[in-house]
Amino acid sequence: MRREELGDLTAFLAIADEGSFTRAAAKLGTSQSTLSHTLRRLEERLGLRLLSRTTRSVAPTEAGERLLETLRPAFDDIDAKLDALSALREKPAGNVRITTSMHAARTVLWPTLAELLPGHPDIRVELSIDQSLTDIVAGRFDAGVRLGERVEQDMIAVRIGPDLRMAVVGAPAYFAAHGRPRTPHELIHHRCINLRLPTLGGLYIWEFAKQGRALNVRVDGQLTFNDTPMALKAAKAGFGLAFLMEDRVQPLIEAGRLERVLTEWCPTFAGYHLYYPGRRELSPAFARVVEALRERR
Repeated sequence: MRREELGDLTAFLAIADEGSFTRAAAKLGTSQSTLSHTLRRLEERLGLRLLSRTTRSVAPTEAGERLLETLRPAFDDIDAKLDALSALREKPAGNVRITTSMHAARTVLWPTLAELLPGHPDIRVELSIDQSLTDIVAGRFDAGVRLGERVEQDMIAVRIGPDLRMAVVGAPAYFAAHGRPRTPHELIHHRCINLRLPTLGGLYIWEFAKQGRALNVRVDGQLTFNDTPMALKAAKAGFGLAFLMEDRVQPLIEAGRLERVLTEWCPTFAGYHLYYPGRRELSPAFARVVEALRERR
């Protein structure tokens, strides 16, 4: 394969990944016209149309999809091998991309990175904050962070955080007006603040357990959010009860702005895990990030 042919394939892969000539040109540090010429040259050489173009989108054709199926694993393998070469340096270097929820980023990843990165200036980390269960292979991430029970079985999982716990909370004014539920069953008589999370598709069902007995409750109320901070804001304002991570609400409980109920029905559960494909060779930079997360836990 000639050098220019490899460059043409790299350009095609960038356009397909970005879904845009403009974004791909910016990513590759070239002009849009040069990129269009490169793709046209590749299509003419192959005698196939690889991308369907409209005024609003760019998408691979069937031939393009088949070529992508070949190129992505090959280029990923090349990237991994190049990253591994940095092991010959005194300090690890390279890019690390992780998809994570905001809560995991704030409570686990950022405290670790804040300590690690000043001593490793050649490691560059990208955190993609996303509540959905992202496909790390398709998204070209090195790893993802999820709760322990949601890690897929074909992934290597590394425990990076302590056990977690949920809490049912409400404002003192709410309890003064509506009373306090004594069991999860009584929540159906209360105004509750719902969360709609992309990881679940629908409304989050409040999950409880006591003495090995699990109990799930569908709650109802005036408000539904897809954002935890907004649910917390509504609870503080007295609009109803919220079901949130214990660490998010504990300072407000201690300050008297929120009160907690049903504590005995909220046991701990497995905390955050970093997960990644077992078949991929770890770059020195990624290995050092994993090591730091293990150590901090």
